[in-house]
Amino acid sequence: MSLLPRTAEEFSSVQYWERFFKKRGEKAFEWYGDYNKLCGVLHKYIKVQDKVLVVGCGNSELSEQLYDVGYKHLTNIDISETVVTHMNQRNAERRPGLTFQQVDATQTPYEDASYQAALDKGTLDAMASEEEGALARNMLTEVGRVLSVGGRYVCVTLAQESVIKLALEHFVQLGWAVRVHCLQEESGKEEDSFALPVFVLVCTKFRQPMPTPILEMCLGEDGAPTRLTQVSELLSAVREHQAYSVLRKRLRTGTDASSNLSLTLCHTKTGLPRYTLTVQDCSTGAKVPRSNHFAIFIVPQGSETAWLYSSSEGRRQLAASANFRRLVIVAMHRNQEYTDMQAVQAELSPMVMDLAPPGMPANQQVPFLSVGGDLGWREEVSRGVSELSGEYCVENVKGEDGELYRRLIFLSNAALVQSESRLVSSKTTSSHKKKNRKKAKPAAPPTASSTSLSVDSGFLCCAHHEVMVAGLAMLGVGTPESKDVPVSVLLVGLGGGGLPQFLRDFVPNVTVEVVELDPVVLEVAKEWFGFRPDDRLTVTLGDGLERICALEKEGGSLFDAVMFDVDNKDSTVGMSCPPAAFVETSILQKVCSLLTPRGIFILNLVCRDPVLRKSVLQRLSTVFPSILSRKIEGEVNEVLMCSRGENETSNSAHITPSLNQAAKNLQSTLCSNRTETSRCPHIDIVELLKDLKVE
Repeated sequence: MSLLPRTAEEFSSVQYWERFFKKRGEKAFEWYGDYNKLCGVLHKYIKVQDKVLVVGCGNSELSEQLYDVGYKHLTNIDISETVVTHMNQRNAERRPGLTFQQVDATQTPYEDASYQAALDKGTLDAMASEEEGALARNMLTEVGRVLSVGGRYVCVTLAQESVIKLALEHFVQLGWAVRVHCLQEESGKEEDSFALPVFVLVCTKFRQPMPTPILEMCLGEDGAPTRLTQVSELLSAVREHQAYSVLRKRLRTGTDASSNLSLTLCHTKTGLPRYTLTVQDCSTGAKVPRSNHFAIFIVPQGSETAWLYSSSEGRRQLAASANFRRLVIVAMHRNQEYTDMQAVQAELSPMVMDLAPPGMPANQQVPFLSVGGDLGWREEVSRGVSELSGEYCVENVKGEDGELYRRLIFLSNAALVQSESRLVSSKTTSSHKKKNRKKAKPAAPPTASSTSLSVDSGFLCCAHHEVMVAGLAMLGVGTPESKDVPVSVLLVGLGGGGLPQFLRDFVPNVTVEVVELDPVVLEVAKEWFGFRPDDRLTVTLGDGLERICALEKEGGSLFDAVMFDVDNKDSTVGMSCPPAAFVETSILQKVCSLLTPRGIFILNLVCRDPVLRKSVLQRLSTVFPSILSRKIEGEVNEVLMCSRGENETSNSAHITPSLNQAAKNLQSTLCSNRTETSRCPHIDIVELLKDLKVE
């Protein structure tokens, strides 16, 4: 299976190419490669007996070298009298049959269909910038006139976007077949500022114009062609190869531990992403064994979103642990099949050597590393589209702990797990041993089709959910005094329903109202995540802000706890949870009015902007005198617990005996409410409340 590199860098910038051509200066033809680099693809499309028009020959040695290997029917034209005179004098004795003529390529004196090939090395690139491309179009029209049916225009180009676009659109409109070869730049002198690939554009003339465009892309001179349907797709492929070449140049000439260069390898035939490679270098001062130059780490399927693999800090920690100068971290994509580690290694080996650090010996063995030696496991069980959130998928994965998990992923942000629940099999008892799990073959975990999997409602996968539950200790839940006292909770944001279902199943006398904007999310939660609404667990479909305003108008202190766990769809803001409108002072005041005297407001805050975070805390403090925060280790999340300070527990320092006892009471209460669909709840309330901070 061949792979096509993709990177995020763009090469359509006019400024970039202006800078490039200035840097190129007088060494123009050196950038296009010599005969040795071009001969393979030239011989493939131009036959020795062909009559060839060399357009804009300049003082290049290419025609001389072609003549020397048997091409005796070359007509070289250039608009410069000086160049033509010089080249004729240079070849008069050694190559008497090689002619050079002063001719304008846009108006040649040659008869229609008199040539079988036209060869252009850099002329199109030079002419395209003149007269807004009119000069280049005239030249291409003239080339089309003098070529016979079946003739080929073979153009060696650096493929500046405006240039290649002009040529592609011109020949597609004429109904010609178009193929582009990318001749990847080999490692050259390190001082070269540019290391761009050279492209060879091959356009073939047909007797009758092709009704459907024939557009193809090839890697190297002999690469199998990839058929594309639109000019825009071919332009995109060209940009990707250019960007990859620059990326490779950067990696070959230096190391940088602070950089997070990455690229995606796509299946050539389908164009679908198959691997994402992230390059992580060790820090300069790290003591790395001399022989540990380079290694590849394969992330198990389903673990891509783990902090160790998805965050910059995590990847640096992984690289330091692996102890190689450079570690390439490879993530596999969903909707792709992977046989085994050996097959993945064979597939990646030809590509990853391009990413090796400078100075690595040519014969150096590159180890492939992994967790447990297998590829992990992933099974997609559902896919759909939400009008509000876009395309989503539900998948089962095997965690590195050997357990099975179910995840909801919105594909607009595939690196983020929206919701996650642990699964248990109906064939597995609650007392199964860890050692038995190790004996299971990693490639064949229970599947949704082969065995019944149910959600373990007593296990909260999200650490911030655990802290939000622990916050109920401040209400005195579980104390003898509150044994029969009802607890009312308003939760904005459903997700997979893990948090509200946990509250319903394990907190005695609780009633939970969930407000969820997206009806599709509700259906997914019920079908795939074990969410079971009833008279104590209800869902209101609608906007959370509108629901809060409506409840406030009804009057009365309605809830012992109000929880916000709703994400922000606007990625341009430095706060991804909650949306900014949810922490406006007017809304916070309404939330406060909905709370009972002992009530608490619990907020999941995800804010990367310290100034914005400070602003949120200031607004909260104007409404809630008491604010406690709990950071989530390894994540941006923090949980804020806000109250009006009307009870001793919430006003006290977080280490007080009263709060500690309240935590123990809640822990005991949760464990005593074990359900048939869950093991004993896996949550340590006392531990979760140890690291509270008074804001």
